[in-house]
Amino acid sequence: MFKKILIAEDFQGDNKSIVDTLKERMAITEIQEALYCDTAFSRVQVALNEGAPIELLITDLSFKPGTLPRKLTSGYELIKAVRKVDPNLKIIVNSVEDNPVRIKKLVEEDQINGYVCKGRKSLNELVEAVYAVCNDEIFISPQIDWNTQHNVVELEELDLLVIKDMAEGFSKREIRDRLIKAGVKPNSESSLDKRVSKLFVQFDVKNSTHLIAKLTRQGII
Repeated sequence: MFKKILIAEDFQGDNKSIVDTLKERMAITEIQEALYCDTAFSRVQVALNEGAPIELLITDLSFKPGTLPRKLTSGYELIKAVRKVDPNLKIIVNSVEDNPVRIKKLVEEDQINGYVCKGRKSLNELVEAVYAVCNDEIFISPQIDWNTQHNVVELEELDLLVIKDMAEGFSKREIRDRLIKAGVKPNSESSLDKRVSKLFVQFDVKNSTHLIAKLTRQGII
């Protein structure tokens, strides 16, 4: 079982519940707490430098601004930062976020080891998640139906490039020029029109503004 755990959570009430549960039900004695992502990252670095690394990070995704200036403003940024300095660190996300697209990205791209949705049963699920991750298993809250085609839409890489450029305000001609410069094909304006029209149908929207808004809400971009 893990001996050294760090909890990154900006609500002290949630922190206390998690700490009490892990100590009482799992006999974990060394549990550190951090209210800010920067503090959590610093503790991961210090523990590494001292030769006694943090074994498990439990983090929320959303952190409200406080009085201190911040470099890392969210759990997403914290996860990416700690992955760079300690690829072996086990990570469990404990969050109200239930978007299957975002969760899938966290598992596949950021290599998190567990995901628990905050709710009535979340403390029980968190205990299950810690046991599972300790045994090198991945734990996902049962209510997250992230394997269904309905929930998780797979887009081609070129689709994502085009959509992200559209979201940043590039014109069709500018997007074409950027694709040509990057050596990406097809890159004609007519092929872009066809690709965008296909996305309109796929996501049941009528214009680019609605498309970008919908994909942003779904966590795809």
